[in-house]
Amino acid sequence: MSSILQTAERSSHLDPSENVIFQRHLIAYKEAAKLINGIVLEVGSGEGYGIVELADKAQKYIAIDKYDSPIEKGLKEQNNIEFHKMNVPPLKFEDNSIDFVVTFQVIEHIKDDEKFVQEIHRVLKPGGKLILTTPNILMSLSRNPWHIREYNPTEMKDVLKTSFSNIKMKGIYGNEKVMKYYEKNKKSVENIRKWDIFNLEKKLPRLFLQIPYDILNRFNRHKLQDNNEKLVGEVKYTDYFIKEMNDTCLDYFCIATKV
Repeated sequence: MSSILQTAERSSHLDPSENVIFQRHLIAYKEAAKLINGIVLEVGSGEGYGIVELADKAQKYIAIDKYDSPIEKGLKEQNNIEFHKMNVPPLKFEDNSIDFVVTFQVIEHIKDDEKFVQEIHRVLKPGGKLILTTPNILMSLSRNPWHIREYNPTEMKDVLKTSFSNIKMKGIYGNEKVMKYYEKNKKSVENIRKWDIFNLEKKLPRLFLQIPYDILNRFNRHKLQDNNEKLVGEVKYTDYFIKEMNDTCLDYFCIATKV
């Protein structure tokens, strides 16, 4: 059970069926790599692929996660990388000590999201930046019981405004190839949801739905991969792009600066 719980929301490039979502996450790291320097803290390092993208851009790279996070063998020899197993919030770092905080697909899992943002603001140096992604609920295909909440655009900005006054709201979008997969996925999810005649997806507590959701989600992705192998395999991070946020972005890509 513990291994299922640990891996349910951790995207990996090792499973071909997860390629589309993996590339969607990867574009955020590619964009962050253009922005970061100095002391960088990644909150929620997951499977560790972000470390590959970002560590060599940082003077010091600190990765934290609630689970053990694998670090590729070659990277382990880089003496600028630290890993800490840690539940957040709080962040166990000093005030004004971090240049950049990167946290992708994490805040939706945090019970006290305002405290989470407050802690990030506290550890950032003046002028330091938070780079954050999280799903846009307006484009979600079903309730995700692994997420405590998802945000609409106004809610996303309001949470950040509890600690930050300088906020840039951008979004991650997909090209025609990505959106073709999105529509196929949407239809497939609708075919599964039609069997939920008692609307249990909405009514049951999150904890009761997590394992069934995870099993069905993985089944659905493998089915889509089997039926659309070329489409799934061909999606690259370059099929995603970042521009100003609107209701149709797949994820928010937010940059908040500590004034």
